[in-house]
Amino acid sequence: MKNKKLLFTLFIAVVIAQLFVPFKMILSKEDTLKTGTPYKFITAPIDPTDPFRGKFIVLSFIENEFNIEDEKEWKRNEIIFVLLQNNKDGFATIKSIVKEKPAETSNDFIEAKVDRVYATEKNKRILIQYPFERYYMEEFKAKDAENTYRESQRDNMNKTYALVYVKNGEAVLKDVLINGKPIKQIVEENSATNK
Repeated sequence: MKNKKLLFTLFIAVVIAQLFVPFKMILSKEDTLKTGTPYKFITAPIDPTDPFRGKFIVLSFIENEFNIEDEKEWKRNEIIFVLLQNNKDGFATIKSIVKEKPAETSNDFIEAKVDRVYATEKNKRILIQYPFERYYMEEFKAKDAENTYRESQRDNMNKTYALVYVKNGEAVLKDVLINGKPIKQIVEENSATNK
Protein backbone atom coordinates (compact mmCIF):
# COMPACT_ATOMS: atom_id res chain seq x y z
CA MET A 1 0.00 0.00 0.00
CA LYS A 2 2.83 2.40 0.89
CA ASN A 3 4.55 1.62 -2.42
CA LYS A 4 1.40 2.50 -4.36
CA LYS A 5 1.07 5.82 -2.52
CA LEU A 6 4.75 6.58 -3.11
CA LEU A 7 4.49 5.69 -6.80
CA PHE A 8 1.34 7.78 -7.17
CA THR A 9 3.03 10.76 -5.44
CA LEU A 10 6.08 10.41 -7.71
CA PHE A 11 3.80 10.17 -10.75
CA ILE A 12 1.98 13.37 -9.77
CA ALA A 13 5.33 15.15 -9.17
CA VAL A 14 6.58 14.11 -12.64
CA VAL A 15 3.35 15.26 -14.30
CA ILE A 16 3.55 18.64 -12.56
CA ALA A 17 7.21 19.04 -13.57
CA GLN A 18 6.41 18.19 -17.20
CA LEU A 19 3.64 20.75 -17.28
CA PHE A 20 5.65 23.42 -15.47
CA VAL A 21 8.51 23.62 -18.00
CA PRO A 22 6.41 24.39 -21.11
CA PHE A 23 4.12 26.64 -19.07
CA LYS A 24 7.14 28.65 -17.88
CA MET A 25 8.46 28.91 -21.46
CA ILE A 26 5.10 30.18 -22.71
CA LEU A 27 4.85 32.72 -19.89
CA SER A 28 8.37 33.96 -20.66
CA LYS A 29 7.52 34.45 -24.36
CA GLU A 30 4.26 36.22 -23.49
CA ASP A 31 6.08 38.48 -21.03
CA THR A 32 8.60 39.40 -23.73
CA LEU A 33 5.78 40.26 -26.14
CA LYS A 34 3.99 42.40 -23.53
CA THR A 35 6.90 44.19 -21.87
CA GLY A 36 9.82 43.79 -24.29
CA THR A 37 11.18 46.40 -26.67
CA PRO A 38 9.95 46.07 -30.28
CA TYR A 39 12.57 46.07 -33.04
CA LYS A 40 11.95 45.99 -36.78
CA PHE A 41 14.55 43.89 -38.62
CA ILE A 42 14.61 44.59 -42.36
CA THR A 43 14.62 41.31 -44.24
CA ALA A 44 16.93 40.44 -47.10
CA PRO A 45 16.18 38.27 -50.13
CA ILE A 46 16.66 34.56 -49.60
CA ASP A 47 18.22 32.09 -52.01
CA PRO A 48 15.56 31.56 -54.70
CA THR A 49 16.77 27.98 -55.26
CA ASP A 50 16.15 27.12 -51.61
CA PRO A 51 13.04 24.91 -51.62
CA PHE A 52 9.97 25.64 -49.57
CA ARG A 53 10.55 24.11 -46.14
CA GLY A 54 7.10 23.32 -44.82
CA LYS A 55 5.12 25.31 -42.29
CA PHE A 56 7.44 28.28 -42.06
CA ILE A 57 9.08 31.05 -44.03
CA VAL A 58 12.86 31.22 -43.89
CA LEU A 59 13.92 34.79 -43.10
CA SER A 60 17.19 36.48 -43.87
CA PHE A 61 18.13 39.92 -42.54
CA ILE A 62 20.09 42.86 -43.85
CA GLU A 63 21.42 43.61 -40.36
CA ASN A 64 23.20 40.30 -39.77
CA GLU A 65 26.90 41.16 -40.09
CA PHE A 66 29.29 43.06 -37.88
CA ASN A 67 32.89 44.23 -38.29
CA ILE A 68 35.43 42.72 -35.88
CA GLU A 69 39.09 43.34 -35.10
CA ASP A 70 40.44 39.77 -35.00
CA GLU A 71 38.67 36.88 -36.68
CA LYS A 72 40.59 34.35 -34.57
CA GLU A 73 38.74 35.50 -31.42
CA TRP A 74 35.40 34.23 -32.71
CA LYS A 75 34.28 30.67 -33.48
CA ARG A 76 31.43 29.23 -35.52
CA ASN A 77 28.32 28.39 -33.40
CA GLU A 78 29.70 30.36 -30.46
CA ILE A 79 27.00 32.05 -28.33
CA ILE A 80 27.17 35.84 -28.62
CA PHE A 81 25.09 38.76 -27.45
CA VAL A 82 23.99 41.31 -30.03
CA LEU A 83 23.31 44.78 -28.60
CA LEU A 84 20.69 46.67 -30.58
CA GLN A 85 19.57 50.18 -31.34
CA ASN A 86 17.12 51.74 -33.79
CA ASN A 87 18.28 53.85 -36.72
CA LYS A 88 16.62 57.15 -37.68
CA ASP A 89 14.01 55.26 -39.73
CA GLY A 90 13.03 53.07 -36.77
CA PHE A 91 14.73 49.86 -37.92
CA ALA A 92 17.06 47.68 -35.86
CA THR A 93 20.81 48.06 -36.21
CA ILE A 94 23.65 46.32 -34.40
CA LYS A 95 25.31 48.54 -31.83
CA SER A 96 27.94 45.97 -30.80
CA ILE A 97 28.58 42.28 -30.22
CA VAL A 98 29.94 40.84 -26.99
CA LYS A 99 30.72 37.39 -25.62
CA GLU A 100 29.49 38.02 -22.08
CA LYS A 101 25.81 38.51 -21.30
CA PRO A 102 25.10 42.21 -20.68
CA ALA A 103 23.64 43.40 -17.37
CA GLU A 104 19.99 42.50 -16.85
CA THR A 105 19.18 46.23 -16.81
CA SER A 106 19.69 46.34 -20.57
CA ASN A 107 16.72 44.95 -22.51
CA ASP A 108 18.24 45.79 -25.85
CA PHE A 109 20.26 42.67 -26.60
CA ILE A 110 19.66 39.27 -28.16
CA GLU A 111 21.39 35.98 -27.54
CA ALA A 112 22.49 34.66 -30.94
CA LYS A 113 25.20 32.50 -32.53
CA VAL A 114 28.17 33.12 -34.78
CA ASP A 115 27.17 31.66 -38.13
CA ARG A 116 30.43 32.38 -39.87
CA VAL A 117 33.59 34.45 -39.49
CA TYR A 118 35.32 35.73 -42.60
CA ALA A 119 37.90 38.23 -43.72
CA THR A 120 38.22 40.23 -46.92
CA GLU A 121 40.94 42.61 -48.00
CA LYS A 122 39.00 45.51 -46.51
CA ASN A 123 37.56 44.09 -43.27
CA LYS A 124 36.85 41.14 -40.98
CA ARG A 125 33.24 40.28 -40.24
CA ILE A 126 30.95 38.03 -38.26
CA LEU A 127 27.79 36.68 -39.84
CA ILE A 128 25.10 36.33 -37.16
CA GLN A 129 22.54 33.55 -36.81
CA TYR A 130 19.48 34.98 -35.07
CA PRO A 131 17.09 32.77 -33.08
CA PHE A 132 14.14 34.07 -35.13
CA GLU A 133 15.01 33.11 -38.70
CA ARG A 134 11.83 31.05 -39.18
CA TYR A 135 8.31 32.43 -39.23
CA TYR A 136 5.80 29.64 -38.62
CA MET A 137 2.31 29.72 -40.11
CA GLU A 138 -0.68 27.50 -40.70
CA GLU A 139 0.28 24.68 -43.04
CA PHE A 140 -2.09 25.67 -45.84
CA LYS A 141 -1.11 29.36 -45.79
CA ALA A 142 2.66 28.93 -45.46
CA LYS A 143 3.35 28.27 -49.16
CA ASP A 144 1.33 31.35 -50.21
CA ALA A 145 3.13 33.40 -47.54
CA GLU A 146 6.50 32.19 -48.83
CA ASN A 147 5.56 33.25 -52.37
CA THR A 148 4.26 36.62 -51.12
CA TYR A 149 7.47 37.15 -49.16
CA ARG A 150 9.67 36.34 -52.16
CA GLU A 151 7.64 38.64 -54.42
CA SER A 152 7.96 41.50 -51.93
CA GLN A 153 11.74 41.06 -51.92
CA ARG A 154 11.91 41.59 -55.69
CA ASP A 155 10.37 45.06 -55.52
CA ASN A 156 12.76 47.65 -54.06
CA MET A 157 9.81 49.87 -53.17
CA ASN A 158 8.53 47.32 -50.64
CA LYS A 159 9.69 47.49 -47.04
CA THR A 160 9.61 43.96 -45.66
CA TYR A 161 10.60 43.44 -42.04
CA ALA A 162 10.21 41.17 -39.04
CA LEU A 163 8.73 42.64 -35.86
CA VAL A 164 10.72 41.16 -32.98
CA TYR A 165 10.21 41.87 -29.29
CA VAL A 166 13.35 41.81 -27.16
CA LYS A 167 13.75 41.51 -23.39
CA ASN A 168 16.79 40.41 -21.37
CA GLY A 169 18.37 38.54 -24.26
CA GLU A 170 15.21 36.76 -25.34
CA ALA A 171 13.73 37.52 -28.75
CA VAL A 172 10.19 36.69 -29.88
CA LEU A 173 9.23 37.07 -33.53
CA LYS A 174 5.72 38.51 -33.51
CA ASP A 175 5.07 39.11 -37.18
CA VAL A 176 6.47 39.59 -40.67
CA LEU A 177 5.16 42.76 -42.31
CA ILE A 178 5.24 44.06 -45.86
CA ASN A 179 4.83 47.83 -46.02
CA GLY A 180 3.40 47.79 -42.51
CA LYS A 181 0.79 45.10 -43.24
CA PRO A 182 1.05 41.62 -41.63
CA ILE A 183 1.90 38.91 -44.16
CA LYS A 184 -0.91 36.69 -42.80
CA GLN A 185 -3.41 39.43 -43.63
CA ILE A 186 -1.97 39.83 -47.15
CA VAL A 187 -2.22 36.08 -47.76
CA GLU A 188 -5.82 36.01 -46.52
CA GLU A 189 -6.76 38.98 -48.72
CA ASN A 190 -5.07 37.40 -51.76
CA SER A 191 -6.82 34.11 -51.06
CA ALA A 192 -10.23 35.82 -50.82
CA THR A 193 -9.56 37.74 -54.06
CA ASN A 194 -8.53 34.58 -55.94
CA LYS A 195 -11.68 32.62 -54.99
